[in-house]
Amino acid sequence: MSTGKQLAGLLLLTTALTFPGAAFAQETVGAPETGEEGAPSDPQDEQDTASSEQEAEISIPGGGGEIIVTGRRRQDVTRSSTQVVSVLTSEQIARTGEGDIAGALGRVTGLSVQGQGFVYVRGLGDRYSLALLNGLPLPSPQPLSRVVPLDIFPTDVVASSLVQKTYSANFPGEFGGGVINLTTRAIPDESFFEINAGISGDEQTTFSGGIDHYGSDFDWFGFDDGTRDTPPALQEFFDSGLRMTDLEVDQQKIAKQLGNPNLVLTQRIDSLPVNWSAGLTAGTSFPVFADGQFGVIATAGISNKWRNRSIISQTARNADLDLNTDFRDFVTDNRMLVNGLLGFGLEVGDHTFRWTNLYIRDSLKQSRLALGEDFQDGDSEFQQDTAWYERQLINSQLVAELEFGNLDIDLRGGYAQTQREAPYEYSFTYVRTNNENDPLGDLFVNVLDRQRGSGSVAFSELKEDLWYGGVDVGYPITDWLRLTAGYAYTDTSRYSERREFLFDADTGFEDAVGALRPDLLLGDAVIDYYGIGLIETTQSDPAFRAGLEIHAGYIQSRINPLEGVTLDLGVRYEDAKQSVNPVEVFATPINSGSSTLLRNDYYLPAGTLTWEVTDALQARISASKTIARPQFRELIFQTYYDPETNRQYNGNPMLIDSELTNLEGRLEYYFGNGSRASVAGFYKDIENPIEVFSAFSDNVQVSGFANAPKAQLYGAELEFQYNHDLVRWGGWFDTKRAIAVANYTYTQSEIKVSPGDVTWVFPSGERPATDFFRDGVPLTGQSDHLVNLQLGIEDVDRLQQFTFLLSYASERVTARGTSSLPDIVEDPGLRVDFVYRQEFDLFRRPIELKLEARNIFGRDHLEYQSNGTNRIEINSYQVGQSFALSLSTEF
Repeated sequence: MSTGKQLAGLLLLTTALTFPGAAFAQETVGAPETGEEGAPSDPQDEQDTASSEQEAEISIPGGGGEIIVTGRRRQDVTRSSTQVVSVLTSEQIARTGEGDIAGALGRVTGLSVQGQGFVYVRGLGDRYSLALLNGLPLPSPQPLSRVVPLDIFPTDVVASSLVQKTYSANFPGEFGGGVINLTTRAIPDESFFEINAGISGDEQTTFSGGIDHYGSDFDWFGFDDGTRDTPPALQEFFDSGLRMTDLEVDQQKIAKQLGNPNLVLTQRIDSLPVNWSAGLTAGTSFPVFADGQFGVIATAGISNKWRNRSIISQTARNADLDLNTDFRDFVTDNRMLVNGLLGFGLEVGDHTFRWTNLYIRDSLKQSRLALGEDFQDGDSEFQQDTAWYERQLINSQLVAELEFGNLDIDLRGGYAQTQREAPYEYSFTYVRTNNENDPLGDLFVNVLDRQRGSGSVAFSELKEDLWYGGVDVGYPITDWLRLTAGYAYTDTSRYSERREFLFDADTGFEDAVGALRPDLLLGDAVIDYYGIGLIETTQSDPAFRAGLEIHAGYIQSRINPLEGVTLDLGVRYEDAKQSVNPVEVFATPINSGSSTLLRNDYYLPAGTLTWEVTDALQARISASKTIARPQFRELIFQTYYDPETNRQYNGNPMLIDSELTNLEGRLEYYFGNGSRASVAGFYKDIENPIEVFSAFSDNVQVSGFANAPKAQLYGAELEFQYNHDLVRWGGWFDTKRAIAVANYTYTQSEIKVSPGDVTWVFPSGERPATDFFRDGVPLTGQSDHLVNLQLGIEDVDRLQQFTFLLSYASERVTARGTSSLPDIVEDPGLRVDFVYRQEFDLFRRPIELKLEARNIFGRDHLEYQSNGTNRIEINSYQVGQSFALSLSTEF
């Protein structure tokens, strides 16, 4: 094997070596000779290298001739790992046709994607999952989560993904459902340049009518041109430390700078354009020093997508589900994603160094109109919202893998930052009284006195910084015992601020003027004449600062007491300090909330026994203890509005850590040609799980967080993969094979609540747990049944694939019902997709064509409450079919 090919193989999953449990996965995936992207060059190679055994002969010169040593190299990572893992290679990801890694991971056994790109493992929420990039941690740009949403990672920058479901001590202790390790593309063994472009659309959006607001000239690629910068008068107010009620503050001056028509005026678009994307990847490598190789790889991509949603949004006022409000929301989202990766790799002798830099920017421009009835007040309401959300990730990581004979030393360190900004979140409510005695009772008016209509604008920002570093040392004590020890340090800090202002008019404001559209309503003349001022609704809790510092050490042993038996034993010690503190932004301090400090240390043992019963049959048993910490936002008593779910959330400073006991047993059968079957059973006991509950505050439903006393989760997984050559069929099938990949996960969970159990909720303190949780109900986010099926035919000599993909998830609870109301339930149902990939020559250049048909049967998004007799829709809308076409070529 050439030095360049060695470099490509070593760097394909190289930084997974920073965690020894993933080291074998890297070695086996990288073992075969690879193409320019570090992945097998065609489907046949990928299938063979991912799941086969090879006989290797090594010639060793000796004094009397050559000694031939014959050995077996097992290349199926799923089989050879000492833990339960699933690996998605670049080819397997490409076969799904998904544009982001979250969608591809949704095809893995036991995994489901919920909300805004969060991956749930075996029905456990995102708080129980751990996402890594090249084996190193990631910060999150999401206010309600410390776990990064995986839908921001385009598949173009991900070479492979490893999912480990059993805990090993080399991983961080926040490991409830599993760990997802994304590996970026490797340094190539020779120079190449690849470009791709695509278009897509869906029947609810493309060429259909929608709504939009102008924004700025650069919105189309996800950047603002300065239009959304904080206006000078408001910035001066922020810098002053004054309160809006202070006499020195010129409220009218600030208000007049907040009425930019480009940001507040919605417009109808008769025909929304098609979605589009483009990207390029380039790489090269060359020899350095006497025995070294240096390589560079770079990727860049951009996409622009539109989505319409016509949402039925209802609320109930009692257990009979009589309607309290009934609205129809029409939302148009324009999402822009920009990404770039720059990686450097160096191999010198037995030492490997890698420096990886990743940039992702995800921007969402949202326009919303809503019309509905408020039955409690007896009036009709019209609402208009406009918003702009920016999420950004910057990551730089450096890894050194040093080999000194049998001694392995891995060093790692890096810095990552995420940001989220949401300037100018506008919301306007117009009210029609429907009162015959009211001269304006048949008009929608915005009085701005908050008794009828209202207008508001909010500015929010979030920044999270993460520093990390660590070292691992491994050494074989004997031929049957290998020890690894390591230390890891992470320091996460977050700053979050949200300032919301209500436009306020005095009692002399005329109803007829209130019927004006928002940009005219906030015109300078109206503001001056009626003295429209501002009220800051977030004055008591505008900002918080949070941090999580972890020192961890572990020792892990790999023992082979008998032929075919491997015992992986380890223990991890973690000392963590987590704090969340209100930030005083005003010159005169006020009591703006409650501070939280959690300081805990844990010993987390883990063990997995693997027994190779026969050459084809393998058994595993595993046991471990892990933890789950509260998210930052959950620990601060501040109100946050989530635009995706249309819900408000309040934190709880009295939350505590959850502790998990994990057990698993598994049988795996391998019957050649990449075919295999497995069956597994798992059980988890969770002390103090954090669950979401709902309550009413001033007739508005607000979700909160509390520790339930206990929960249990158990289930089973079935997985089957079969490849069958069709050469006997002859003709067109002479070079084809059929592929069937199926998995099924059955999960049951229940919260355990007894009459004497208590929980702690801020600010009321200790409360009966039965006030918030019902005994026997499932954990939020858990589906009883998850099914994935891939049926396809592919050519073994060239790129040609036809793949049907089916996924099914049964009902799952997304939020607890308020008081006596039933839980809010989502019903994902069945979804069927089709992906076709074909390589052909055009102008003597190979071109890859990809055609996709998604959600062929038009499954809708359904989220509702039901008491068995009546049902109301909480967040339901049509999704429809979508189609995509893309082309790529390599120079």
